[in-house]
Amino acid sequence: MAAAASSGPVAVASTVCREDEHFGALATDWADLYDRCATVTPFQTHAWLHSWWLSYGVPGRLRVVLVRRVTDGRLVAAAPLWLTPGRAPTVAFLGGDLTDYGDVLVDEGCPGALPALAAALADLPELTRGAVVDLREVRPGAAAERLLAPWPGPRRRYPDSTCLELPCVPVDDLVRRLPSARAQRARAKLRRIDREGITARHVPADEVPGALDHLLDLHRRQWVGRGVTAEHLTSRFAEHLGRAVRGMAGSGHACVTEFLLGDEVVAVDLTLLSPRISGGYLYGADPMLRSLKVDLATLLLRNSARLGDGTDRTTLSLLRGDEPYKHHWRPDAVRNGRLLLARRRAAPLLWLRAAYVGGRGRAADRLRDRAWARALRHRLAGGPAAAPTGRTARGRTTS
Repeated sequence: MAAAASSGPVAVASTVCREDEHFGALATDWADLYDRCATVTPFQTHAWLHSWWLSYGVPGRLRVVLVRRVTDGRLVAAAPLWLTPGRAPTVAFLGGDLTDYGDVLVDEGCPGALPALAAALADLPELTRGAVVDLREVRPGAAAERLLAPWPGPRRRYPDSTCLELPCVPVDDLVRRLPSARAQRARAKLRRIDREGITARHVPADEVPGALDHLLDLHRRQWVGRGVTAEHLTSRFAEHLGRAVRGMAGSGHACVTEFLLGDEVVAVDLTLLSPRISGGYLYGADPMLRSLKVDLATLLLRNSARLGDGTDRTTLSLLRGDEPYKHHWRPDAVRNGRLLLARRRAAPLLWLRAAYVGGRGRAADRLRDRAWARALRHRLAGGPAAAPTGRTARGRTTS
C-alpha cells in the first residue's frame, strides 16, 4: 500500500511494512530518523523493537507504518505497530508489556510527516474492518499525542501507568533535594557503599551478552521465595534482552554496569538511554548484599545519575511502578497516556474498548455479546452476522 501527499513544499509517501525481513532491513534508516526525533525514548530504537518482534511477534501481523519523502526516499515518520490477536483485534505498539514508553517517530523538520502518518494509519485495512488503535504508555509530550488532532474519526485519551521521574543531576544534588533527616540517611547509605569497597565497571559492548546472562541469574536468585515477574525468567525474554541490548550498547542507547566487591561481581544493572532520558530497566543482585546492609536503590540511583554526566539528558526515569522505595528520593509522578483511535463506522467498538479501559469490563462484556454488537463486527469484517452464542472469555491481548 502506498499513498502520496503534498504537505507544503515537501511531498511524502506512505507504505506499510508487513514482512520481518523488511523490518530488519530498516535499521539504518530507522536510526537516522531516531536522531531527528525530539521525543524519543530508548524503547523506540530499532534494536529494541525489532528484537521484541523476533521474540514475541505473530507471523503475518506486523504493521509498521512508514512515511518517506518522495524526492529522496528519506524516512520522516514511522509508527511501530502490530495487529494483536483476540476477539476484538487492536492495532498496538510493538513492545507490549516489556516497554515502559510507547511512541511514534516523527522528523520535526518535516511538517507534513505527522499528518501523513495519521492518514496512513487511518487507511490501514484492519481499521476499515473495525479494529481499534490502542496506543499504550504514551509519555506526556510524546509525538503520538499529536495524532489526535488530525485523526479523522473518534478518539479518546485515558490515563495509563505512572512513571516516577527525577532530574538527571549528580547524586549529591539529588540528596540536597531531600529533607535534612532523609538527606542524612541517604549520605550514610552512600558512605556505606564506599566503605564496603563496591566499585562500578561499565561493560563493553562485546561483553554485554555474558553480563546480561549474569544479571538474569542474579535477578532470579534475589527473588527466590518472593513475587517475581514470571516473564523475566523465560528463555524468550533472555533472548530478546540479549539481542536488543547488544545493539543498543553499541549505539550508546544502553549501558550495562557490573558492581564488584573485590574481584567478584555482586550486582549487574541495565540502564536504557536516549538523548533526554536515563532509565534503570532491570538489575540483578547477590542476596549476600543484604547481609552487608548495602542499599541497592541508592547504589543503582547513583550509577544512573553518573550516566547523565556531560550529556543533555534532563530526566532520570525510575520507569513504571509506584513502589514505596522509589518515593524516598521525592520523585515527580508522571502519568502516561493511553490513546484509542478508530474509524467513524467503528465508533461503537471504540466505545466497547473504552469501557474496558475505564474499568467497566463486566458491562462491556455484556455489550460485546449483544446481537447488534456481533452483527456490527461481522458487517465491518465483510462477513454475515454470527448466530447468537453463549458468553465466552475475552481473548488475551499483549498491548
